[in-house]
Order: sequence, then structure tokens, then C-alpha cells
Amino acid sequence: MAERILMIDDDNRLAGMVSDYLGGAGFRVTVAGTGREGEALLKRETFDAVILDLMLPDADGLDLCRKLRASSDVPILMLTARGEPMDKVVGLEIGADDYLAKPFEPRELQARLRAILRRKGTGGAPSETLRFGRLEIDKGARVVRVDGEERTITSYQFTILLVLAERAGRVLSRDALMDLLKGEKLEAFDRSVDVHISRIRAAIEDDPKKPRRILTLRGTGYVFAKDQDR
Repeated sequence: MAERILMIDDDNRLAGMVSDYLGGAGFRVTVAGTGREGEALLKRETFDAVILDLMLPDADGLDLCRKLRASSDVPILMLTARGEPMDKVVGLEIGADDYLAKPFEPRELQARLRAILRRKGTGGAPSETLRFGRLEIDKGARVVRVDGEERTITSYQFTILLVLAERAGRVLSRDALMDLLKGEKLEAFDRSVDVHISRIRAAIEDDPKKPRRILTLRGTGYVFAKDQDR
């Protein structure tokens, strides 16, 4: 079955081009020209991913992303005409899975879209759970729990957490971590990795009396600590 994509963007020419290109690649694309229309469609219908423009006539894309993420884990790919690094950082902080600046090549959009869909999909795999004290990482369902309570993180953040947890106790440099993220590159000069790890920590490290589960070794990289619960 073709995967359904909701594109929220008021640029009719761009939306038409993206719809045609992704449609030819096997996706079913629905376009909403305003944030209000996009929200209404998400309430009525089920989509596999959302392509969200940062600048909408009736809403701020960052605010809409934050609102969507509060109620759904649907993968979100943000588009913007603004190439400011801080826009990207803020978008990732509030829950976007990826970020693409305009103008862009349709092939890159398709590749990034397939990547976030692949990270979310379970492929019917049997559940396998990694347990570290209070923390459970369900690989099959792609769910994270602390004391049995599900915590909300994005698809990409789950992948980062899983990569670190499967190598618990091993220090991973930033370059090594990016290589392990199945080819999904993050620019080494920005704060993308740090932003994602900060969000993961906020979700799973809720007891300030406990040592951190994910440690940052300045100038070296990151390490997932095995025995932080006592």
C-alpha cells in the first residue's frame, strides 16, 4: 500500500511539483495550504509522514510542529526558505525528525522522506527489548519506557538512543555515531546531534538524583552508561 504524505505548504507551484515527483515514486500526497487545513486533515485521516513548511499564512511552522508533536509521533520533515542554523536547531528541539532548506532537489526530499519512514517502520519485526534498570527500549515497537511508562521521542531520536544502547559502555565519537545512523548524515559543524541527545535525556533521565544515562565526553564523543540505576 502506498504511503500517505501530508504536505502543509502555501506555495502552490512547489506543492504541485513535490506531489507529482513523490506520486511518481509511489507515494500518495495530500496538500494543505494552511496550518488550519493541515490540522483538520490530521484529525480526520491517517498519514505516514508530514512535510511541513516553516512559514505559513496563518501559522508559524515551529508552533505547528510543537503542537503536532504533543499529540502524535508522525514523522515530520520541515521545509524552510530560511537557512539559518538556529531555525534547524529549534525545529529539531521541538520534535521535527529532519529539516530541509529551500531550494532543494526533489531527489533529496524523497531520500530524506524515505529515511524517516524507514526509521519509524517496524517491518513486522518481533519485539526485542533492551533493559537497563528503569529504562526499557523496545526495538520491535520502537517504544521507550521508564518504569513501564512510555516516553515520547521522535523516530530519529529513538534510532540514536538504540545505536548508543546497543554499544553500551563504548565511547562513540560524533563521526562514528553519524556513520552508524545508517547513512543519515548530520552536519558535523552544527548542533544537531547535541540537540537530539538533549531531547532524549529530557525524556529518559527524569530523576536528578540519578547519574546521567547518556554521557558527553568533551572533545571525544558520547557513551551510554550501562549501570546507572542502583
